[in-house]
Amino acid sequence: MRIEQLEYITAVTRLGSLRRAAEELHLSQPALSETVRNLERELGVDLLERKRSGAKMSAEGRELLPHIINVLDAVDRLRGAAGEQHRISRMVRVGTVNAATVPLLIPAVREFRATHPATQVEVVGAQQSEIHRTLLEGGFDLGLVNHLEGDDVAADFDSTELLRGRPVVCVRPDSPLASLPVVSVSDLLAEPLIAMRSGYVMHRYVHRLLSDREPSFSYSTDGAEMGKLMVAEGLGATVLPDFSVIDDPLERQGSIVCRPLADDSTRVLLMLQRRKADSVPRAAHDLYEAFVHRAAALGGTVTGRP
Repeated sequence: MRIEQLEYITAVTRLGSLRRAAEELHLSQPALSETVRNLERELGVDLLERKRSGAKMSAEGRELLPHIINVLDAVDRLRGAAGEQHRISRMVRVGTVNAATVPLLIPAVREFRATHPATQVEVVGAQQSEIHRTLLEGGFDLGLVNHLEGDDVAADFDSTELLRGRPVVCVRPDSPLASLPVVSVSDLLAEPLIAMRSGYVMHRYVHRLLSDREPSFSYSTDGAEMGKLMVAEGLGATVLPDFSVIDDPLERQGSIVCRPLADDSTRVLLMLQRRKADSVPRAAHDLYEAFVHRAAALGGTVTGRP
């Protein structure tokens, strides 16, 4: 068994494709495939499920993944102790539903990079279900997801509540809704609505809010960042957690504003999650702590402005 075999299998798991892994590793796909097959034969386990759509870790592979990561982390520590500075730290990967990007994610990454200048941070936007799946498969080290207060928290993860906010209506300053102190459901129905796609917590929340009433869903999109840009361009209104709108550059420059919803006491929680494991890579642990530290500096709660 060779160390590169373990590195190759984690690359295939992370990227979900032998082809993409081969491109990243600068190998031919047949050479990579044969290397992985040799490792599987040596272990007596099919580590990957191979389909036309790509490759992902098998159930047996997921059980072995923590041990593979532990071996690679031990090798990293050994190489560091031996003075191989080109191998100081591996990449840390964060999956996010694009919530609280400006007040939390960017400052936490900046704080982390100040003490880990050689560690690359990869931030990937995804739906909550994809983040959970990729965390379990080892493709993400950390995940930032929204929860509605009262939602069950998945037992497979260590979860920390970072921020607690409320849903708000995000509109342009020249929208009729911007002149209101609070926005009712009837008010919201009068505007074209930019919805989050199915799979996002705010998609579920808006449908619950509107109940059996028929909204004018003019657009749907992935994540708060695109939703805010569409609002700023005058395409309609969207509903987001206040911690994804307040102090956003678009709000600071006056391109968007937010208003609370009338008669609604719902709380949205931003959760930081990681897969439960006996050993957590040091860089991933330190970035986790940077998120917690930044959330504590924010007070853990974002209060919407009228």
